[in-house]
Amino acid sequence: MRLSVIVVSWNVVKLLRVCLETLKRDLDGIEAEVFVIDNDSADGSADMVRKEHPWVRLIANDRNLGFAAANNQALKQCTGDYVFLLNPDTEIKPGAVKGLIKFLEEHPQAGIVAPQLLNSDGSIQRSCREFPTFLGMLYELLGLSKMFPTHPVFGSYKMLDFDHDELREVDQPEGACLMLRREVIDQVGSLDEGFFMLFEEVDWCYRIKQAGWQIWFDPTYQVVHHYGQSIKQVKARMILSSHRGLYRFWNKHYARGRWYMKGFVYAGLMSLAYVRICTHTLRSMRQNKPALC
Repeated sequence: MRLSVIVVSWNVVKLLRVCLETLKRDLDGIEAEVFVIDNDSADGSADMVRKEHPWVRLIANDRNLGFAAANNQALKQCTGDYVFLLNPDTEIKPGAVKGLIKFLEEHPQAGIVAPQLLNSDGSIQRSCREFPTFLGMLYELLGLSKMFPTHPVFGSYKMLDFDHDELREVDQPEGACLMLRREVIDQVGSLDEGFFMLFEEVDWCYRIKQAGWQIWFDPTYQVVHHYGQSIKQVKARMILSSHRGLYRFWNKHYARGRWYMKGFVYAGLMSLAYVRICTHTLRSMRQNKPALC
């Protein structure tokens, strides 16, 4: 098998339909298998896949396992030389799949390649970041990154000085669309299921880089990403999950036994999470919308 595609979905049936339609078109001529893992959606996503896309291998979970664990379900069954992780809120532009495979074929040291992501309106989505170091996150916490977004130090984490319009090696592209070599996964292992949602792909990229592989961003190939359509349904929970994921990443890769720092970092991240949750709740109340949790 040349390619294995994995799509993890939760309650985005309309977007998933479009995603699979554009994916099928772009897979023409490629020996591929496609897995859709539905994390107990309540909107009929699994039934839609069964009825409209019988060519897809559906795994319908009876509970939400999270992003990492759901991807790992398919990774255990994949047989492709390349593995393509794809969010359900994406649309493949023509030629993107073949182009990403070609890139890995021509760059033997590249373990991952990611395309240029576009927002729903066609504008470029800034989808690459550096790994989240302690100082980088401190600048985020203090608001220095917002005050000086293009500063080479304060704004470096979100790479706001990068126009996302040129080929370059990066630390961590957005996990919405990643093409990997199977041998990379065999070497470094699958996604860490200790991350429920968010920062699992950051951890994966970090481990892949540590193993000596390169990670590339190639704007030649494009994918539309209707950002955060599942996340926004449970915004408060995802804020908390994001901060917990960041702490797990820091503790796993940077703490190095410095126990005196762990409480400080955890308290800081959780405090920031609850401030963001309260802000989100108040904003929703002002707009007469339910604060989705």
